[in-house]
Amino acid sequence: MSGHDKGRIGAQSLVWRLRRLRYTLQRVTLSLGQRGWRGTACRIAQEFRRRPARDASLQVAPVEADTRPFALPVAAHSPRVTVVIPVHGQRDLTLTCLRSITRHGARASFEVIVVDDASPDGTAAVLEHIEGLRLVRHARNTGFVQSCNDGAEAARGEVLLFLNNDTQVTPDWMDAMLACLDQEPRCGIVGSRLVYPDGRLQEAGGLVHADGLCSNIGRFEDRHDPRYRFRREVDYVSGASLMIRRDLFRRVGGFAADYAPAYYEDTDLAFAVRAAGYRVMYEPGSLVVHFEGATAGTDPEQGMKRHQRTNRERFVARNADALAMQTASGTPIEDALRQHVRGRILVIDAQVPDPSRDSGSLRLCALFEILHAIGWQVLLAPDDARAEDARIDALGALGVHVLCRPWTREASTWLRRHGKTLDAVMLCRAGIAQTWMPMVRAHAPRARVLFDTVDLHFLREDRAARLSGRAVMQRQAEASRRRELALVRASDITLVVSPVERELLQREVPGARVEQVSNVHPVHGRRGDFADRRDLVFLGGFGHPPNADAVRWMAREILPLLADQEPPLHLHVLGDVPMEARRELESPMITLHGRVENLAPFMGHCRVSVAPLRFGAGVKGKVNMAMSHGLPVVATSLAAEGMHLEDERDVLMADGAADFAAAVLRLYHDPELWLRLSDGGLENVRRHFSAQAAAATLRAILD
Repeated sequence: MSGHDKGRIGAQSLVWRLRRLRYTLQRVTLSLGQRGWRGTACRIAQEFRRRPARDASLQVAPVEADTRPFALPVAAHSPRVTVVIPVHGQRDLTLTCLRSITRHGARASFEVIVVDDASPDGTAAVLEHIEGLRLVRHARNTGFVQSCNDGAEAARGEVLLFLNNDTQVTPDWMDAMLACLDQEPRCGIVGSRLVYPDGRLQEAGGLVHADGLCSNIGRFEDRHDPRYRFRREVDYVSGASLMIRRDLFRRVGGFAADYAPAYYEDTDLAFAVRAAGYRVMYEPGSLVVHFEGATAGTDPEQGMKRHQRTNRERFVARNADALAMQTASGTPIEDALRQHVRGRILVIDAQVPDPSRDSGSLRLCALFEILHAIGWQVLLAPDDARAEDARIDALGALGVHVLCRPWTREASTWLRRHGKTLDAVMLCRAGIAQTWMPMVRAHAPRARVLFDTVDLHFLREDRAARLSGRAVMQRQAEASRRRELALVRASDITLVVSPVERELLQREVPGARVEQVSNVHPVHGRRGDFADRRDLVFLGGFGHPPNADAVRWMAREILPLLADQEPPLHLHVLGDVPMEARRELESPMITLHGRVENLAPFMGHCRVSVAPLRFGAGVKGKVNMAMSHGLPVVATSLAAEGMHLEDERDVLMADGAADFAAAVLRLYHDPELWLRLSDGGLENVRRHFSAQAAAATLRAILD
């Protein structure tokens, strides 16, 4: 080798090393701004920590040279989704990806198109033998961008799902993305939660900064961390797993040819979709394992990766106006994400809500869904700091970030560190509000404080005391009254569920701002005719004292009056009942089902719902729930309080045991009355307990 050649190679090596150094410095500078010194040190440690090559819990299949034919579970006609997989070589990776789709499938109908971009390893010859696969072949290598666009052009589905061949999918991967696309207003693009084969998080959506640099949210973090398990809007998502409606993809011009052969095409597509008025969403329920670098390498100065720098320059030139609105490189991730939300609200309750447990949980989850829909980021801090995986994921689908152990050891510590970033705090129930109010005022100085009563405890306790005649209970109710009224005075806004409670508080605390945010129920509609139904149903567990009293009263005084009916009437109790009460209530006329996950079968097969409440407060979720299914209700006047219900139109009302039993029998045997109350109840829920009504109030309160 001549001296000239050695000098040229040495110069090239020096340039390469300088570029590598510049790239590394850029990433370190970006990380310091986003995470600080401690966070950056942790990030570096995460990257270089020795880990197993595979996380066994992901059940990642080995990449093998197995060319035996198999069949994809695809739709023969009219698929809803077309999965487009561009490939160039890497035959074994492609086959492993396709087998993962075969293994997990989807509830939605789909087809799979592989675009073979002139693979040099005989990929096409093997793929031709896979049953159900549609194969598009290129005579020459055109690159990733053109391959994706050609696959989209051949698609029959209304929705496109672009998937890298160096991925493996997991259960619900496609259906979770479709749910996000269908549920989120103006949703244009949906991206998956991408993880490495070793289990670390690769991407929970991405950020784009004003200089065109991109950041993968959560890179190398714990994929189980609730920070990355809630649905949210982001700047872009990786094309490794990206869903978009086919008509929108065509409208914005598909992947721009400027970025051929690859890199920044997914970022540019996201900006084009956003410019058209749509949103880019990250969906954690779609988990996809990505062997990053298996096809393109990881060196930013060699191979396909070398196009990142030049394509970033193209991206900046094409999107200069939009980038001017983006945050600067180094902006902390949470601050950068604030551009996508109207505000941040922290909700503190005793424990994580479970809609199958109680009406208050059902209402709170409905409020979470509404807050997310009107653009607020919701953080939930259960006072007991505990949350099961299933509840974290269920709330994540509503856009809720759950602050719980072991990731957040103490909500008080989180509040001290992050309270200044909050725009609002909602404290649920009097006990929680009394505990947390001083700390919230101290550490969240600019947050509007909402006291959500759920129901007025002192009103419920006063009524229980009057029913029992016990002086000790009356003193307890008076103490609760003083405590709750003090919390109303200390709050910026107090939320109640009924007009009765609103009027009461406005009399008791003149000048306090009291707003009504009632129960929220979708109108499920009536399923099953009068003649096909039988039996009675009561909704509610014994953890709520009015429910325990109601079931005991029903068992002791009302059911005996119905005992001689033919056929005999039977009461189904849905809710937690302790063992002592089970023994007390044992009867051939009663079945105690415990907590029931799915109420629909009972709502569709029982003929009458009963609400024999003798004390309590607030709006009764058991009445709402039954009416939302078109199931007529017999209720005491107290159970119907504050719900805009009219006797004989929406419900039947009765208060004494004999009158209540007579009302049950009348409704049970009168199909015309039954149908009238069913229709009236459905209309009542539609008019007074809709998400639209609650959303209007929450907007007025928070904005």
